[in-house]
Amino acid sequence: MSDCVAAFVLATVAACWTVASLAGELPDRKLTPGTINAAISEDQYRAQCHTKGWTRVYRPPVGFTNSLKKLQMKEYGYPLADLRDYEEDHLVPLCLAGAPQDPANLWPQPRFGGWSANRKDTLETKLCRLVCDGRVPLAEAQREIATDWIAAYRKYIDAGSRRTSPRKVPSGP
Repeated sequence: MSDCVAAFVLATVAACWTVASLAGELPDRKLTPGTINAAISEDQYRAQCHTKGWTRVYRPPVGFTNSLKKLQMKEYGYPLADLRDYEEDHLVPLCLAGAPQDPANLWPQPRFGGWSANRKDTLETKLCRLVCDGRVPLAEAQREIATDWIAAYRKYIDAGSRRTSPRKVPSGP
């Protein structure tokens, strides 16, 4: 009987550890639900996404993102002394037609921890390529990354190619 209790306690501790490890690595959904750039239609996206550097025209000025980062770090309760430890990140990235200057799409993402900004960047690169190549619908990618980018990472990066079959998504009616 004590083995069952020990196993239960161990499982509970492991579950709590997993939840605790995610603290701060996903944005607060009330502050940063993620938004898309309504100025970019699906057709415009398809026409632009193969052009290297196409998101540059949408990227907000550094002064804007630095000011917003300080404000949002206060909202998130992060220490302002550590500005370099956070990246003001688009939850829905510009390469997935995320809203460039909407504070609801920007958040101070930690550069440290198991689910750091670098890991999200890896997901963004892969997901943007899959969408641009027509293997994942744009709206689906936007929804998945906005809802839980860590789950999207596990689906598209950890799962490898078995989750991203070479099927093409229809480009229009």
